[in-house]
Formats: sequence, structure tokens, C-alpha cells
Amino acid sequence: MFSEQDHHYMALAIKLAKQGHYTTSPNPRVGCVLVNCIDGTEQIIGTGFHQKAGQGHAEVNALLDAKNKYPHLSSSLVKNATAYVTLEPCSHFGRTPPCAQGLIDAGVKRVVAAMVDPNPEVSGRGLKMLEQAGIQAEFGLLESEAKTLNLGFIKVMTQALPYLRVKLAASLDGKTAMQSGESKWITSSDARCDVQKLRAQSCAVITGADSILTDNAKMTVRWTELGELKESYQEESVRQPVRVVIDSKNRLTPDLDFFSQESPVIIVRGKLDKIGLENLHLWPHFVEQVQLPMIKSNVGGDKVDLTALLTLLAQRGLNDVLVESGANLAGAFIEQNLVDELILYQAPKLMGGDGKNLVEMPSISTLARAKSLSITDVRMVGCDIRITAKLAKISK
Repeated sequence: MFSEQDHHYMALAIKLAKQGHYTTSPNPRVGCVLVNCIDGTEQIIGTGFHQKAGQGHAEVNALLDAKNKYPHLSSSLVKNATAYVTLEPCSHFGRTPPCAQGLIDAGVKRVVAAMVDPNPEVSGRGLKMLEQAGIQAEFGLLESEAKTLNLGFIKVMTQALPYLRVKLAASLDGKTAMQSGESKWITSSDARCDVQKLRAQSCAVITGADSILTDNAKMTVRWTELGELKESYQEESVRQPVRVVIDSKNRLTPDLDFFSQESPVIIVRGKLDKIGLENLHLWPHFVEQVQLPMIKSNVGGDKVDLTALLTLLAQRGLNDVLVESGANLAGAFIEQNLVDELILYQAPKLMGGDGKNLVEMPSISTLARAKSLSITDVRMVGCDIRITAKLAKISK
């Protein structure tokens, strides 16, 4: 059984892990708290969190923090300490040494992990290393809260697919644009700033060629619109998501404004035609063109295989993916049961008439086939309502 103090320290470790929310990808968000007795009183002697891939992990940073706080006592203080970590300490060499070995070398006596590593190839090995070194190793404390920190990382490791969010915005009567196509702006500036935070936490943003050609969308993170996050993140430290554009009809050209900002772009084609192959040198160096299989569409014609696309993104370590697109592409992801979470911004407007629908799902022809949602959060963002919902799991 875990004590009340155990819960307190792990809650702090989870809070620390959240500080890496916008920077750690593709690595998981992890926090660590070191506790030991000083003059007979249990105290926190060091804290740390993983800030960025390739840099020190949470455990290493917590040990370093203890050393900096207690330069003359750090070795004796860390020895026999308890480490609270939100994820099982790693057991393998990657870009940094294994954290399990670091804790062993430091001489801690107990390690409490909120959850085991979801990677089936390494799961449990870090805890086993600790136990073999004579360290008391436990897991399962605030496990649910710890899993919420890394939904994308867990899904990639267990299902080889990224965690997929679809962002939608509409009027109160479910319209995304007037019949003429006018759509700027349905939602408020507050809602648009909130979307910037969604992009900033995402490894990749998927859109369709129509959004680029019709709306002149750029799909980048604009630091000036990050609100209070600007106080925590410098403009140069903001990580731009990989921009993924589905262009099955090969309509995009290198001269579009979309390609004026240098950040990774993947253009997904159904076919790399001869003209396109001959002109690859005309595209900016940060643009990659990928050909993926085509499948029959519910509305006729062939469309890019969306499962193949998500599999490709997972293979590249893109754990959290956001879809910002028109009604047809968003609807296709939903129809094919690929969406984990919907985020809908609903403006206090009634647009009426024959405006554009929120999503198009041709296969939904009866109420029995309607997609069921579980609403997990409703809140105001400026004058708009933001609804977060999970799609019901499909039983097989």
C-alpha cells in the first residue's frame, strides 16, 4: 500500500512532468522527485523533469538538482533516498545513458514508478535492474494520471499508431462557412490562440490540399498567439509540428505561401507523376514528398489510405497528431474509426442557410450508424464553447 506522503510526492512528480508538455516530443513527459531525511525530517532533496529529447532525463536532472542544492552533502543525501518517477526508469542506452543505472549508481534505496514503460520490448526491464541491485522497486501509484501525460507515446508503443485529435470549429448551428465560402472568423481570437497551443503540443498537423489552396492556411505555431505560454517558452524554443498535407491530386506547387516558412513538410501523394518527379529540385529542402497506397472512397474515386499515413507517422516517432482540415477529410478520419479525441470550438453565432457542414460522413445514413461520443470536458474559451470528446470504442 502507498502512503499519503507517497501520493503527495508522486503528484508533484506529475506536475513537474507537465512542464515538458510542449518540448519533450518524441520522448515521453516524465517528472522525478527525490526524498530523504535531513536531521530526522523527511524532505524533498531534488526535483527534475525531462525537458527535451537528447537532454537529461527526469531522474538525471533530479540527481543534479540535489547536487546543486547540497554540494557538500549530495552523495550522502541521495544514498538511501526514495525516487518518485512518473514512468519506469529506462534500462537501455539511447541518446542518454539508462536512468535505472544512474539511480543504482547514486545508491537510492527505493524507487516508486507511476507506470511501467509501455514499450513491450523494454517494459519492466528498468524495474528488474533496480530489484537486482537490491533497490525496492514499486509501480502503480497514480497510474491513470501518469498515463494521461503521454497518450501519444503509449499508443505508438502499444498500437503502432499516433494519438489522433481532430480540431473542429463551427457556429452554434454547426456551420463552418457561409455558402459563399466565407469563414473568417467564426470563432474568437481567444479560441484561435487556444488552437495555437494545440498545434504547439502536437508532433504533426494533418490537413488537406483544399485548406492550403482555398484558405491559404499555413498550419504553423505562431508564438505571438500563445498567450500566457509566451512567459514560459522563448520564441526560438517553440517546436514547429511537422506539417502533413494530403494532396492526392497533385495540386500543390512550390510557390505557395504555405512553403514560405522553413519547417518540416510532408506532402502525401497517391502517385508521384513524371512531372512531379522531374521537378523535385524546385521544392524547398524541408519538403518531403511521399507516395502512399490509395483505397476506394465512400464518395467515389480513390483516396489516400489514412491508416497507412498514420502508421508512417508513428514509425517516425510522431506520437501526437492533430487534424485541422475541411469537412471531408475530418469526416473520413472519423468514419474510419481513427480518431481518439474531438475538440470542437462552437461560436455563439447562427449562420443558417446552406452553409458548409462541420463534417461529411457519407456512410452514416441511419441513426444506428451514428458515431457515439463521450464528452470529457466543456469550458468557455473567450466567448466560445470548447467541447472535448472521446469517440466510443468500436467492439470487434
